[in-house]
Amino acid sequence: MTVPHILLHDGHRIPQLGFGVFKVPAAEAERAVSAALELGYRHIDTAAIYGNEEGVGAAIAASGIPREELFVTTKLWNDRHVGDEPRAAIEESLGKLGLDRVDLYLIHWPTPARDDYSHAWERLIALREAGLTRSIGVSNFRVPHLERIVADTGIVPAVDQIELHPAHQQRDVTDWAERNDVRIEAWGPLGQGKYDLFGAPAVADAAAAHDKTPAQVVIRWHIQSGFIVFPKSVRPERMAENIDVFDFALDDLEMAAIDALDPGDGSGRVGAHPDEVN
Repeated sequence: MTVPHILLHDGHRIPQLGFGVFKVPAAEAERAVSAALELGYRHIDTAAIYGNEEGVGAAIAASGIPREELFVTTKLWNDRHVGDEPRAAIEESLGKLGLDRVDLYLIHWPTPARDDYSHAWERLIALREAGLTRSIGVSNFRVPHLERIVADTGIVPAVDQIELHPAHQQRDVTDWAERNDVRIEAWGPLGQGKYDLFGAPAVADAAAAHDKTPAQVVIRWHIQSGFIVFPKSVRPERMAENIDVFDFALDDLEMAAIDALDPGDGSGRVGAHPDEVN
């Protein structure tokens, strides 16, 4: 299974489909990540707040896969933006992961009420310069947050990882990202099962036409839209299904029909609003 890579503006390449471990219990993380690696996943997305970095690291160590073939992301939590906390936080994460660097380090949320995300971004720039991470980016940043950190530092994030699925496409953020050469990573790419995405005719009809599952159709929509995507499952059969999306393509009409599932008013959001997480 060959997963395509996307070139980041800093010159590094990132696998377009990865394995996310959000809400994977610590006791299950090693098994789940090991299964994902066996199935061909080479991009693992975790975070300090997930509490499972040790399991991810154990799976990586046991896999025998050369480090240069893996892409590992973790994230800075909200209460560690100030002072030298970002460096202490990434060093703790690296210790748990058993790595000397990660491939991508993200600010997990902007926490606008704290008003310290610009300082955190300055520290991530220093962490990249120190070699503790190859690339740096943000997560859950809206356009005002993005514009602020670029104005303050002159450094554009390599990625913005945001809630993105057919009912909530955040086109203001994706348009800004396209103009500024920022790659979009989609979390909750299947809507977290919180609405009947798979029953939508645009999805169900495409699944029938291509003899694929509705989930595979939505993941394929993300891929063809140019997004980096993390479908999450701890079931090996579902992990295998999620990565089996490179032997078909949606046509322009099918893509447009799924594009049209976003009502355009923000009502499709199923996760927390970035302005309200502090």
